[in-house]
Amino acid sequence: MRVFGLTGGIGTGKSTVAEMFREEGIPVVDADRIAREVTAPGQPSCGEIARTFGEGVLLPGGGIDRVKLGDIVFADPAKRAALEEITHPAIAAGISDALSRLESGGHPVAIVEAALIHEKGRGGLFESVIAVRCGKVLQVRRLVARDGIPEEQALRRIASQMDQEEKARASEHVIDNSGNPESTRAQVRAIAAVLKRARPGT
Repeated sequence: MRVFGLTGGIGTGKSTVAEMFREEGIPVVDADRIAREVTAPGQPSCGEIARTFGEGVLLPGGGIDRVKLGDIVFADPAKRAALEEITHPAIAAGISDALSRLESGGHPVAIVEAALIHEKGRGGLFESVIAVRCGKVLQVRRLVARDGIPEEQALRRIASQMDQEEKARASEHVIDNSGNPESTRAQVRAIAAVLKRARPGT
């Protein structure tokens, strides 16, 4: 099975693009969904996060308050690295399991949607990487609306990540998600056709 990466900065709309790839018949493994699963109440990672960052990052039901934890790790690179050290091994295992199930099910092509492909030097794990980008003003507006945070906080979160234009330059394919959904869908459809035709080394 051929596996491609899908990445993009926070607020650029990579989850929207991932859903469009699914509609084109290419399954997408969502690393963020797996991250939620491995940090669910009762999972080892959940307990380790609480021990590392304090009980204040827990919701009343015992789950992780992702907004509160995000405020902490986006403001401190060392704490973000500590979180990644806790969660990334379990997330990687979950992605591997999901890809194995897709391959067993006969899927010839799959995409892994993950934010930190280039930052962690994982581009080589994929035949090619697709980056989603959008205009900076739109990125901020989407993040403010999605997470209900002030613009200043949204800007700090964006600044803590690899620049989205740098991600685009490091990727083999780029989808500009600044326009209307029809424009984005046309770009997805064109790239999906390429991925379905691709062969290793091409």
